[in-house]
Amino acid sequence: MTGYFPPVALLAAEPAANEMPAVAVPGENGYLRSELIYPLDDKPTPQCHASTLVETKFGLVAAWFGGKHERNDDVGIWVSRQEEGEWTRPVEVVNGVQSDDLRYPCWNPVLFQPSKGPLLLFYKVGPSPSTWWGMATRSTDGGKTWEAPWKLGKDDKVGHLLGPVKNKPIELEDGGILCPSSTEHQGWRVHFELTRDQGKTWQVIGPIHDGKEFGAIQPSILRYPDGRMQVLCRSQQNVIAQSWSEDNGATWGPMTATSLPNPNSGTDAVTLADGRQLLVYNHTTRGVIFPSGRNMLNIALSTDGDAWRTVMTLERDRGEYSYPAVIQTADGLVHVLYTWQRQTLKHVVVDPRQLSQK
Repeated sequence: MTGYFPPVALLAAEPAANEMPAVAVPGENGYLRSELIYPLDDKPTPQCHASTLVETKFGLVAAWFGGKHERNDDVGIWVSRQEEGEWTRPVEVVNGVQSDDLRYPCWNPVLFQPSKGPLLLFYKVGPSPSTWWGMATRSTDGGKTWEAPWKLGKDDKVGHLLGPVKNKPIELEDGGILCPSSTEHQGWRVHFELTRDQGKTWQVIGPIHDGKEFGAIQPSILRYPDGRMQVLCRSQQNVIAQSWSEDNGATWGPMTATSLPNPNSGTDAVTLADGRQLLVYNHTTRGVIFPSGRNMLNIALSTDGDAWRTVMTLERDRGEYSYPAVIQTADGLVHVLYTWQRQTLKHVVVDPRQLSQK
């Protein structure tokens, strides 16, 4: 397909991959601690990927998909909860069983805790991202037990509804849940799915671009004063792509390039309580020179969504470190969860007050 490939000068707005900060260690520069959700010698599944993280009144809850390998029909959605500072033994809470002789893989869970109501878990079922469909379930006890899941349905604009495709929704002032989403069956295109009854009925906004100049998916929503929003997206064009809304997400502007590279891998971002924007991403492109692809994972900060500064390197090694989920908890700390070599999930805690953009 015809695509936008940014000039070298655009990518040079941020330091090259080999000029990133040194790999962070606990106790320095706001990096407080890290841990594996489960140990490598006691894995519940051979592989895992695409984690999600949420804070509830009961504590932190994490979910991901796990099985023999991505796309295999044994892949289900697994959950672990943090109790007294320790992660519980993961359990599979939903799967893609359709009948006694048919099972599909599950994909990309997303946890979300509305200000009112139960904890929501969105996920996808189907043989591939171009054919999957959205499902949801909910929990009233912080992820210990889950109700029977339901299918989200269809919409003429996008086909199967998916809910949030990878990254967390945001709750609007009227209580509506705005889900950042995307489809892959007619090119990579970003859209939004809005529900005001916690997943029973939906309104689709978009798709906001045609997928030709930028093949973009998996948006994260950032918020600014006066109703402005920004999405940051994975793209097929070597950069993190973006779009802006001036009316609280009702309409969106063109998809354009940011100054940050992207190796066709998922990112996540969060608007901090102090108004800064925090992004977790792979500061690389695809290539043969190390680090490239998913070899390195980083944190960047911005005050305006335009100028970004990379302030931390979480990983830099051979192998895969990818698909981050990031939240800020009520105590002000930032929690990052990401795929660690497809073997487990790594949980990192950062104090954003110690992160400097200078």
